[in-house]
Amino acid sequence: MAEFWAQYGSLLIEGTRDTLIMTGVSTVFAYLLGLPLGVILSITQPHGIWPNKWVNRILGWIINVGRSLPFIILMIAIMDFTKLIVGTKIGVPGAIVPLVVSAAPFIARMVETSLAEVDAGVVEAARSMGASRMQIVRKVYLPEAKPSLVLGASISIITILAYTAIAGAVGAGGLGDLAIRYGYQRKVPAMMWTTVVLIVILVQVIQSVFSWLSVKMDKRLR
Repeated sequence: MAEFWAQYGSLLIEGTRDTLIMTGVSTVFAYLLGLPLGVILSITQPHGIWPNKWVNRILGWIINVGRSLPFIILMIAIMDFTKLIVGTKIGVPGAIVPLVVSAAPFIARMVETSLAEVDAGVVEAARSMGASRMQIVRKVYLPEAKPSLVLGASISIITILAYTAIAGAVGAGGLGDLAIRYGYQRKVPAMMWTTVVLIVILVQVIQSVFSWLSVKMDKRLR
């Protein structure tokens, strides 16, 4: 074991760092896209505060198409677009663009589901007091749905983390790349199992932290 860490420890540290960078940066940009899309999906529904059948249908169709594409196929299909945006098709920067494109539709649906849980009576009360649509979104929908949004964020982050491992198959770096290059191609089983353990630990930490935050934010449990 000591020999293994002496030989591969620096690689594992670098791989973990790259995985965290890909996950963190991709999550931020995916939420910048997915959160407003989810809000629009919610408020344009027939019972929403801004009913618009065509906007809801077209946006819903686009999001469904985005969610239906397997990540590895999407990553390869938009390589030229990725290079246009970040200047490379591989490495950590090359993985972030497809991660964002793949995760944003998923996040949009998670946000839509969270906002659907908001009590309609609270929304109607805000409307009766003359609140604008934007005020209702900012001061009613998002605050009331915060516990559910936080739990949804944990699922989204873990999903993106899993995608980073898949991205390793095409040279994106991170723990997935180490598992493929060393664990599979170079026949180093210890590397394969170590990367699996590290990913499991990351998932457990993320889930635990966000579950705790959700409980702290849930007014119903106070």
